[in-house]
Amino acid sequence: MASKKQKSAAKRNIKKAQKKWKSMSSRQKARAQPQGRARKKPGTGGKGKFYRVVVRPKSEFKSFRVHDVGGKGHIERVAGRRAGGSWATQAWLIAKTDARVSGGTLVGKTKHAREVLGKLRRKPKKVRGDVFEAGPRKNIPEKSKPTPKMKRAQKKNIKKAQAARRKRR
Repeated sequence: MASKKQKSAAKRNIKKAQKKWKSMSSRQKARAQPQGRARKKPGTGGKGKFYRVVVRPKSEFKSFRVHDVGGKGHIERVAGRRAGGSWATQAWLIAKTDARVSGGTLVGKTKHAREVLGKLRRKPKKVRGDVFEAGPRKNIPEKSKPTPKMKRAQKKNIKKAQAARRKRR
């Protein structure tokens, strides 16, 4: 049985806890709960269907859109809208069937996955769970444009357009 001193101490502790609880915001109350602290951020558990390759920090953007690139459910681009209105790639979502982890880096299994990973500035390094970090593709200064690759693509597109035009006649 508790002594008189223990009972009064328990009452004081309860009053202190109630006072503290009333001063907390709903978010602080949620964080104080054991299940609030245990919740993992999306992608950090390693049980999803995609690997996330972060290209730019989330803080640069105010809203996001996800769209499929190529086949449905294989490679998805997370596009972020900046405060100024321009859009840029924030992250790539690559299906686990299209890539694998090798020595802490992400390696593409399919042609499309290798293509996307090849355009990044650095090899995707594992952060935690299914989240990887890499830089955006290299910034090519205007004075060195068009690059040889761009010239080849332009020629190819012109030939394609000419062929389509000949076909219509």
